[in-house]
Amino acid sequence: MTTDLAGLETEFLGRIAAAPDTAALEAVRLDALGKSGVISGLLKSLGGMTPDERKVQGPALNGLRDRVATALADRKAALESAELDAKLAAGRLDLSLPAPPRRRGAVHPTMQVMDEMIAIFAEMGFALAEGPDIEDDFHNFTALNFPPKHPAREMHDTFFLRPGPDGSAKLLRTHTSPVQVRTMQKTNTPPGASWIAAGQNPPIRIISPGRTYRMDSDATHTPMFHQIEGLVIDRNIHMGHLKWTLDQFIARFFELESVVTRFRPHHFPFTEPSAEMDVQCDTSGGEVKIGQGAEWSEIVGCGMVHPNVLRNCGIDPDQWQGFAFGFGVDRLGRLKYGMPDLRDMFASDNRWLAHYGFSAFAAPNPASGLS
Repeated sequence: MTTDLAGLETEFLGRIAAAPDTAALEAVRLDALGKSGVISGLLKSLGGMTPDERKVQGPALNGLRDRVATALADRKAALESAELDAKLAAGRLDLSLPAPPRRRGAVHPTMQVMDEMIAIFAEMGFALAEGPDIEDDFHNFTALNFPPKHPAREMHDTFFLRPGPDGSAKLLRTHTSPVQVRTMQKTNTPPGASWIAAGQNPPIRIISPGRTYRMDSDATHTPMFHQIEGLVIDRNIHMGHLKWTLDQFIARFFELESVVTRFRPHHFPFTEPSAEMDVQCDTSGGEVKIGQGAEWSEIVGCGMVHPNVLRNCGIDPDQWQGFAFGFGVDRLGRLKYGMPDLRDMFASDNRWLAHYGFSAFAAPNPASGLS
C-alpha cells in the first residue's frame, strides 16, 4: 500500500503540474478527489480495515489527500492568474484609435429660428425686451385698444386663470404686445419685473420674443407658440419705414437678394391702418419656395400703432408715431426649413429633433449685410 500511495502521489502531482488550463485541472481533481476519485475511494476503504491497519493507513491516506489538494489549489491560482493576464492583454485599449461616437444633442428649430431673427433685428438697431407670460387684462387687451366685448376676451380664445381675491382674472398672454405696452409706459415698472427695455421714453426700437398662448390646434396652429413682435416709435414714422424694415428682414431671413411683398388691408385693434404682408412664393411640388413663383403666402401682421394705444401708454400721438409687427417664429421655421406640421415641433420626438435639429455651433444666420 505504501508503494502504491507513493506512485499515486507522483502520478497526480505530475498531472497537476502539467495541466494547461483550469478545465484540465478540474479533470485531475475529479479523478483524485471527486466522489468517484481514486483517493476518495481509498479513504472510503478505511471503514473495512482493522483498527491496527487504520492506524497506519489513515494518516498515510489523509496526508496524500492533503498534499494533492494543496497542489491543486496552488496550480489553480497560478492558472487563473495567467488567464486573467491573457484577457487583460487581449482587451488592452488602443489609445491611437478614435473614440466611439457619442450621442450629441441638437438645437431645437424654434430656438434656431428665434436666434436667427434676433440676430437680424439686432443688426437693424432693435433692442431686446421681455415680459411675463402671465398677464393682466389691461396690458394684454385694454391698453391695446381691444373693446370690452372683443372675441379674444372670451374663454374659447384665451386661457384665463382663476380670479384673484379682488375678482380680477389673470391670463396667459395671447401675444407679446404687452411687452410693448410696458416698454412705452412712462410709469415705474412693478417690483421684480424682468423685462429689459421697460419704462423707455421715445424714440423706441424694440423686439419682444417669447411664448404666447391661444386655444387653437391644427397643422398650422398650436395652443402654445412663439412670437417676435417689433415696435418702433419716433417722429415722422410712416408705412414706408415699416415696409422697408419687413422687406429687409424677410430677404435676410430667407437668404435672398430681394423679395417681392405686398400689403393687404386688415384689422387689428392696436394698429391703424393695419395690414397683413404677403410674400411671393411657389408651392408646387409640395414645398414652399419663397421669392419665386406667382403665388402669395401671408407672413406677418403689421400696421401703424393706433393713437389710442399711444395715449394709453402716456405718449402723445400728435408728437410721436410708430409701427408694430408680429411674426410667428414657429411658422417662419416651418416655411424656411420645410416642416409640414407645426404640432411636431412640440411632440418631444427625438427622431424628429435629430432630423430637423441644428448643431449648437451653427452660425445664427449665414446671410450678412443689409441692402
